[in-house]
This record gives sequence, structure tokens and C-alpha cells, in this order.
Amino acid sequence: MRKPLLLVTVLSAYAVLAGVAVAAGTPPLPYQNAGLSTEQRVDDLLPRMTLQEKVAQLQTIWQQRRGMEGPQQQFLADKAAQIIPLGIGHIGRPSEFKTPEQTAEFNNALQRWLKQHTRLGIPALMHEEALHGYAAFDASSLPQAIALASSWSPHIMHDVYALAAREMRATGAHWALTPILDIARDPRWGRIEETMGEDPYLMSALGVAAVRGFQGDSGKDGAFASDKVVATLKHLTGHGQPQAGLNIAPAQIAPRELHEVFLPPFEAAVKLAHAGSIMASYNEIDGIPSHVNQPLLQGVVRDNWGFNGVIVSDYFAINELNSRHHLYSTPAEAAKAALLAGVDMELPDPDTFLHLTALVQAGQLDEAAIDTAVRRVLALKFRLGLFDKPYVDAKAANALVGAASERDFARQVAERSMVLLKNNGILPLNADKIGKLAVIGPHADETLLGGYSSIPRQTVSIYQGLKQKLQGKADVVFARGTVLTKPLSNTATAQDANQAFITSDIRQRSQAAGTFSMQRWNHDAIALADDSDRAGLLEEAVALAKSADAVVLVLGENEALSREAWAESHLGDRASLQLVGNQLQLAKAVLAAGKPVVLLLSNGRPLALGELADTMPAIIETWYLGQETGAAVANVLFGEVNPSAKLPLTFPRSAGHIPVYYNHKASAKRGYLFDDISPLYPFGHGLSYTTFNYSQLQIDASLAQANGEVQISLTLQNSGPRDGTEVVQLYIKDPVASVTRPVQQLKGFARVALKRGEQATVSFTLPVNLLAFFDQQMRWVVEPGEIQLQLGSSSADIRLQGSFTIDGALTEVSDNKAYLSRVCVAKANREAQCDNLTK
Repeated sequence: MRKPLLLVTVLSAYAVLAGVAVAAGTPPLPYQNAGLSTEQRVDDLLPRMTLQEKVAQLQTIWQQRRGMEGPQQQFLADKAAQIIPLGIGHIGRPSEFKTPEQTAEFNNALQRWLKQHTRLGIPALMHEEALHGYAAFDASSLPQAIALASSWSPHIMHDVYALAAREMRATGAHWALTPILDIARDPRWGRIEETMGEDPYLMSALGVAAVRGFQGDSGKDGAFASDKVVATLKHLTGHGQPQAGLNIAPAQIAPRELHEVFLPPFEAAVKLAHAGSIMASYNEIDGIPSHVNQPLLQGVVRDNWGFNGVIVSDYFAINELNSRHHLYSTPAEAAKAALLAGVDMELPDPDTFLHLTALVQAGQLDEAAIDTAVRRVLALKFRLGLFDKPYVDAKAANALVGAASERDFARQVAERSMVLLKNNGILPLNADKIGKLAVIGPHADETLLGGYSSIPRQTVSIYQGLKQKLQGKADVVFARGTVLTKPLSNTATAQDANQAFITSDIRQRSQAAGTFSMQRWNHDAIALADDSDRAGLLEEAVALAKSADAVVLVLGENEALSREAWAESHLGDRASLQLVGNQLQLAKAVLAAGKPVVLLLSNGRPLALGELADTMPAIIETWYLGQETGAAVANVLFGEVNPSAKLPLTFPRSAGHIPVYYNHKASAKRGYLFDDISPLYPFGHGLSYTTFNYSQLQIDASLAQANGEVQISLTLQNSGPRDGTEVVQLYIKDPVASVTRPVQQLKGFARVALKRGEQATVSFTLPVNLLAFFDQQMRWVVEPGEIQLQLGSSSADIRLQGSFTIDGALTEVSDNKAYLSRVCVAKANREAQCDNLTK
């Protein structure tokens, strides 16, 4: 609700009378003293705040923020005085519709106004999306999260999010609503692309690295560096296994599975990387929506894990406790329940938490509950240095965001994110034997960026990348072949306001790829293309294929076919995983032309390929690779880069095979009548242009007991014709236990780069506590007995096997700190390189 001008005048006068403003030469108040600790400053500031000022710190403005912006995206102080006269905790997505410099100028002006024109001068947090790079105009656009996870590289994950943090802070942003740590077990779900796959161990390793990239080494209570931001773990929890694959649907997850599979990545990110924020999930588990799940948010997250950061709501989720879950009759009741359950801040606009003041005044809520949440919000603001250095250099923002110097990094990450699914020897392509290359596909001339994207400074489509690679050597010719989707008329939404920005005078150069990605992901109603939309395209593509020496066929999805279903009018989940439209017909016709064909999959979820899995000579899963897509694809296709990525989730043969995750129970896979129950491509699968030999497995189990460690090592040799990188995967199986255990569990991995003929010793230090599980009494225990080891190139390609025995008595582990194995790689005459993820 906007406040009348009279109230603003009264509040301004109150600020002067209160004597909070510091006159020249007057010593600062304790909370304004940068020399004091965060705790001391919060202790001084909180008692100075009125109830209304406290409640303002627990709220956010996003859509209302636009009311404070002029036609040139400038900050309007008079509007701010009406909209946030008491200050505000959070500003949502200030970068929308702005250049980096405009964003920085807006954020500076807003912080200056808060400092000078609110009673206590409390700065605001600015949150942004940064799922695969800062989701803002001109910012670097990296591969989508599922592609980043395919790298199986914590180092890449760290560096990607460190880049996003630098670009965010350059514009005055402080808070990233990512990483997503949802265990993704249903590929029908449209948000699969936003996740890091299906495995809790891989997710833990990558999640810890992501948080450290965002936050640096600030620790649990320390100050954030000037180029770091707060990371938000989302969505807590079970969001990635929704009923029927439908976004926000109930998660049918039993307590043991919840603690053993879905919670560990969050716990590791809290305890090892000290994540500053957690977002509750839209869904419910066992009848309790996450936003009012006090045993989860308070009992597990705060009491058990020791989390002391801020828990935020998902967008509009507290209101949905009434409108969707039907738990309460008024917004005030929902607000009270969420706050008492542990939610500290409401996103994205004042909706239910604005009732907290009245609840306290009516004696229905203790102000101490509000104080607890406000204390956490203020602590983060102090740790980020916002009270002392709230401004950024706006003139430098355009040069720092999306800098040309980051293009090589973006390309290298994309190269390490492509999974070679199949190769009958056709790859790598030989440029000397190609006079004409056909590039066919509905989006091969466009760079698909995936969801939560903006418009980067430049993009390179697959068609462009191949033309550049073969310039002066071969003709590269494009044909669309088919069309996948089209927007329905008369279905524009508020999100389509992006178009006004794109076509305005702010945007002088064309960025069609980024524009199309935003349109498809944002636009509400879409339809599949029909025969009239694709008339003649298949025939044109086949004619081109017949005239070419080789074909690169780009099929899959686009951002409209796999996306967040945020409303009944904006869907993104699918009942089928098959290629939509006439893509299968197109592929068969191109294959019939008799030329060498490489199939590139560009998509946001695993696809059921049907007969193409058998008939295609070579298949590469590219996902969405970001701004440098085409350059990276060209380097892999022609062998300049050897693919090294591995699947972070299982590819099913059809939607009817779901669930298909690899770490299932032994009784889950008896078989189907008339069908193969095995996956199309298993978890961890990914081929190379070279080969790797595994040998000399050694196991030291002398300390194989609770709180002990097992030492495991092997020799890995590049036995093939090219330099390459292998991802060595360590799995365990507990063959006899007091409760049923998965048939396999990933417990370690290592990316090992080896030159042709080179070998290395790969060592794993496996904490025995990492093998603990919940017993029949729901105790976290290490159980004595045999443990089988499997080491190999995927969950289905095991090269070495062994076993060891856990000694001693059954031991309850009260505080399991063994989240990750330690990995070291030693090459001849060189010091071993060891990771530091377990610190």
C-alpha cells in the first residue's frame, strides 16, 4: 500500500526529532561504527527500530520497484518516499530493463536515498537471478545448470559463480537466488535444466563449490569481500521429485529418503560453505508445505545444522498457503505461520508479511519473533558492508559486466559441458574431407540460452560457429528443417514487457538469440507448430543433406518446451519425453540421404530418442551452452577439444520408465513386458575421443570403522590416440544391511586430464561416516559389515571392483561431518594435486 504524502512528511520530521542522523564531526552511533563486530552493531541498531521499521526489513519490493523508476530507468525519490517510507529489506531484480550502468546508477541512488531520507539509514539488499551467470542485460551467459553439472567439475562450478558474483557486485547487487540443489528425479518436470542432476553426492560437491564461488571464504559470520554475494540454496525440499512430474506438486518422499537423498546437498552447503540464505519450496511433504514446516526449517536447518542465515520465501509462496494449499483463511494467518516456522523474509512484494505489524499490535504475535528474523537480515547487511560502502562505481559497470575477456572462459566451460553419448568413429570430423557441411535444425541458427536468462553482449549460434571454424575451407549451409513451437495470439503477459525494453532506444544492437530465449521462456501460452508452419522445410533440408559431404543435425527442444510452470496459464512440464513435432521424421529423412550425420541434442531435459539412439552414427548432448555455444560445438566436432562431460542424471527410454534414477533399490527393476527396463544412457555416462585404462586398485581399510577413513587408489592411463580427460567415479554398495540400501551410491569422483600415453595415480580418502544411513530406529548409524567398491567410467561401466569390511560395533553418528571424499591425483615427477572441498 502506498503511503500518503502527509505520512511521508511526518516520518521525515520524526527522523530529525529522533536525532539519529549524524551531524558533521559527531561520533557515529555504535551501529554506524565499522570497527565494531556484526553482533555489536546489530545489538545497537535493533532496539532503535520501531515495530514498523522492523517489519519493513522483512519485506521485498519487485513489481512495486518499477513504480520508483522513470522512463529512462532512473530512480524517482518522490515515488520511493511513497512506496518505502520506512525503508525496505530487499529490492527484487533491479537490473530488469536496464544496462549495467543504469542498474548501478539506480542502485546507488536508491541506497543514497535510504541512507539520507529514512530515519535510521538502513541500506537495502538487492537480489538477482544468477542460475548460469548473472541474469542481466549484457552479462556473461554461461551453460545452463544441468550442462554445468555435466562437467563434473567443482572448479568450473566455483569459477562460474565467482564470475556471476563479480558482475553482480559491479552493479550494486548483493544476493543471488541460486544455486538450485533440488535432486532431480523426474525428467517430465520442466525445471530439470535448472538442477545439477539426480545424485546427492555429486550435487553436494557442486553445490559447495557454487556457494564458495558466490560467497568466497567469508565463513559463517565473517565479512563478504567486495566482489562476493550471498548465495541462496533452493528449493528446500523435495521439489525435484513432484507427483506426476508437475511443478510444485506434492513430493511423496518418506522421512528416511528425505534425510538420505534430498537434504544432504543442503546440509553440506550450509556446514562446509556456510551458505547465507535458503529458500523454502512451493511443494508439500506429507501434508505440510515447506513454508510452514517448522520441524524442517527450525528443527533440521537451524537446530541440527546450525544455520544462522536468512530463510526466504519463494515468490508469492506464503500467499499460496491459502490460495493453493488451503491451510489458512487470511493472509495474516499465513504470515504468522510462516514466520513462526522459520521464514524470515517474504518475496517478491509486500503481500502477507505486511500484516505482521497488526498481529503484534493485536497481541496475536510476540514481537520477539520479528526481532529474531530482523536480526538475521541486519547481520547479512553488515557482513556485506552495506552500511559502510553501499555504492559502486557506476561508470565502470558496463566494462565489468559481460567483459570480452570472459568469452574464452565461457567457451571453455561450454566445451567441458557437452556429453558425447555415442560415436561409431565418425567423430571428430575431418575438415580436410568436407567441402560442404549441412547444418540442419529448427534452432541451429540461434543460440538457445535456457531459462533465467537475459541478453548477453554477443552470442554464437551453432551455424555461426561452424561457419567461422571452416571459413576458407568449406561451405557451411543452413536449412531449418522444421519448426517446433509458436506463440498463441492474444496471450501477452506482464513478462512480455521485456519486448518494450528490447525494442527501445536503450537497445541499439540486435541480439535475436537472447531475445527469442526470453520470449519463449516468458510467454504464457504456446502451441506446437503444425504442417502449415513447416511446409517445405523438410524437403529443403533433405535436398541440402544430399548435396553435402556431412550433416550436423540439431534437434531437441527450446525454452518453451521445458521451463518453470509458474501458473496454470504458464506451463512447462510434459507427459512425454519424445521429440516433439516431426523431428523424428526429419531425422530419418536426413539419414536416408546417405551422408555422415552427427546428431546434436539441444534441450533442457533428458529426451527419449527411440530408434535414433540406434541409427544415428554419433550423438552429442549439448544442453544449452550459453553465449559461446557455436564456438564450443565447432571445437568439439572437429577434435580441437576432446569431450569429457558425463551425464549428471539418467536418460530413460520413455516417460513410462520413470522413475529411472541409478541409485534405486534392488527390488525396483524386475522388468517390463515387451520392453527393456535399462536406461537409454546411464548416470555418469560420457564418451571420449580417446580411451582410458584402469588398473592396480589398492585398498587400505586399516581404519575402516566409524569416524575412520579408507584409502583407495588406482592407476589411470590414457591408452588412446589423443589427449583427454576422464572422470573417475567411485561407487559403493552395501550388500547386507539392516534396512534396504541402493544398488549403487556415488561416493567420490575425480576429473583427470592426461596426455596421450600418460598415467596418474588417483587416490580417494573415503570417510567411513559417509556410508552412514538411517536405521530402523531412525538413527544415523555406521553399521559394520562388508562394503563393495566399484570404480569406473560410469555407473554402468565399472572397470575395477574390490571390497573392505567396516569393523567394530554399530555406531550412532550424532553429527555427521563427512559429506565428501578427498581426492588426490599424482602424475609422474609431479606433486599430487588434491581438492579442498572437505574443508
